[in-house]
Amino acid sequence: MNTPPLSGGTAGPAALRPLLSTVLDALHDGAAARGGPLPAGGPDRTAARVRAAAHPVLPGTGTGAEEALRTLVTTIAEGAADPADPLCAAHLHCPPLALATAADLAASALNPSMDSWDQAPAASALEALVTTALAAEVYPGHPAADALLTTGGTESNQVALLLARERHGPVQIVCGANAHHSLHRAAWLLGLPAPVEVPAPSGEMDPAALDTALTGLRPPLLVVATAGTTDTGQIDPIPEIADLCETHGAELHIDAAYGGPLLFSPAHRTKLTGIERAHSVTLDLHKLGWQPAAAGLIAVADPTRLHALNHTADYLNADDDTEAGLPDLLGRSLRTTRRPDVLKIAVTLRALGRDGLAHLVDRTCALAAELAALLHAHPAFELYAHPTISTVLFRPTTADDDTLAALRRTLLTEGRAVLGRARTADGRLWLKATLLNPHATTGDLHALLELLEGSTPR
Repeated sequence: MNTPPLSGGTAGPAALRPLLSTVLDALHDGAAARGGPLPAGGPDRTAARVRAAAHPVLPGTGTGAEEALRTLVTTIAEGAADPADPLCAAHLHCPPLALATAADLAASALNPSMDSWDQAPAASALEALVTTALAAEVYPGHPAADALLTTGGTESNQVALLLARERHGPVQIVCGANAHHSLHRAAWLLGLPAPVEVPAPSGEMDPAALDTALTGLRPPLLVVATAGTTDTGQIDPIPEIADLCETHGAELHIDAAYGGPLLFSPAHRTKLTGIERAHSVTLDLHKLGWQPAAAGLIAVADPTRLHALNHTADYLNADDDTEAGLPDLLGRSLRTTRRPDVLKIAVTLRALGRDGLAHLVDRTCALAAELAALLHAHPAFELYAHPTISTVLFRPTTADDDTLAALRRTLLTEGRAVLGRARTADGRLWLKATLLNPHATTGDLHALLELLEGSTPR
């Protein structure tokens, strides 16, 4: 039996080229067979199709690279929820840019591991440049600001809580009722007290309620504000929250996993005014940054805060190697083995530049505003509020909550549209369109409303 070729070295590209043709054809064929944003038939039908294609998972004699790739990639593409389809708009799950995906292929082919310099010489140098540059976007007045790459908002928030705990001991987390669930999970994992939730009756943290909560709590305190909530996309009043943190001696972390890329847009960055006053900030470029997952970051103004992550393993960062000048990477993450996610980010930043990124952000936000205007003017729908970023909540005027939930599931099962759901502070259930596709058109928005209008029981 021949030994399969590898992806690296000078021979790797020649081995990859015919396989890539197979993969690209399979992606096309799978999307064409799906014919919409989601496979029709629901979970059972999709699972049955996968079982048929993947059986046997481990054959006695292999089928060969071409057959395995063609069969399984086609199957996964046919059964995908495709965020590149304009009617797939349920979650903060973006359609990745082709150039970022191509860069991710190179990262996989080379397979650096970002836990020691001798596994990733160039990738570690690139990561240092890119994280410093992105930290400067958050903290323009702090030349030493730094950032770490993470798997996304959940890990970034966990690191933020960990850094606060290592700095102050068992810190009390204070967050809005609108905050991401990862904060509660992180507090549990880190052995911290359960977060104190501050009311957010309008979808944003109430500063008066925060003032009351902080007055009644003993330090150390860490307030977590949200810049782009999962349910509505709203942004907490950052300047007022930062003022209250200073008054009460609390530290501030801002979860800007969704809203952080607004910093790239001159038209929208004022929505994040005051973000530089936070001690740490979560960013996530596989949301409003059009990167393949994962592409999260946590930025800090004071890089000494990151020293709590320092760790020594003699085979990775021996003291004498570090003293001799080999960079120490182990304190750059909670993980050991990790991918060079920096490459796709760096390629995107270089290829598009600030203007190109701003165009994508502005285009996406404009689509959300356009959808909101269509809904506001349409007698068959009720709009929750004008979108802050790109999330639009709405509901048919004739549907109660049970009918609304059933309508969403029907569209999923039929494979015709992928919409989210959100329950607001008043207890009402809404359909949620999270628009992250900058290629969507006005015609796509009209098609969505026509589909919903035709599917809603009278």
